[in-house]
Amino acid sequence: MGDYVQALGETLLMVGVSSFVSIAIGLPLGIILVLTHPTGIAPKPGLNRALDMVINLFRSLPFVILIVVFHPLARILTGRSSGPLATTVPLSLAAIPFVARIMETSINEVGTGVIEAALAMGTSVPQLITRVMIPESMPALIQGMTTAVINIVGYSAMAGIIAGGGLGDLAVRWGLYNRNTGNLVIAVLLIVILVQLVQLLGNALYRAIDHR
Repeated sequence: MGDYVQALGETLLMVGVSSFVSIAIGLPLGIILVLTHPTGIAPKPGLNRALDMVINLFRSLPFVILIVVFHPLARILTGRSSGPLATTVPLSLAAIPFVARIMETSINEVGTGVIEAALAMGTSVPQLITRVMIPESMPALIQGMTTAVINIVGYSAMAGIIAGGGLGDLAVRWGLYNRNTGNLVIAVLLIVILVQLVQLLGNALYRAIDHR
């Protein structure tokens, strides 16, 4: 029982830290993509193209490759080369581009008439972001963030293959390799339950926020 609790705690650590970092960095990146687009309110095509290329690059890299490539960075930032804390570095790097695209897509769904009306009333760019863009796109953002967190849960399970810790490690090392079907089944069930809880929470937040 203690092994399951520890593995679940490690998974929650990986998912929690990575979700926070990816949202804290990905949301501003998504806003910058929208603002600097050639048709945006602060067009900077060069910056937009460069940022777009970097995001596409990271999105195209498989998660296992990210773990290997950024192994030295994880060691520098966390002081560890393996385990759940070290795994939060590649997890965050994998999720940040995804969150940025979610933010970009969600804001682009805000009606141009709403934005034009706010600008016509003298709204500044920071006010436009915090009072119009983000609130108006919040339902879509909640849905996107729910999907992002679920993806992080899946990536955290993959990290168990290379001693990343958590439920994935329990399933692979103590279940598959040791031919212990019980450990494997319980680890998978816990991952499924965690994903379902994230989805239920996301749905509840969406219903609470969406007043359309």
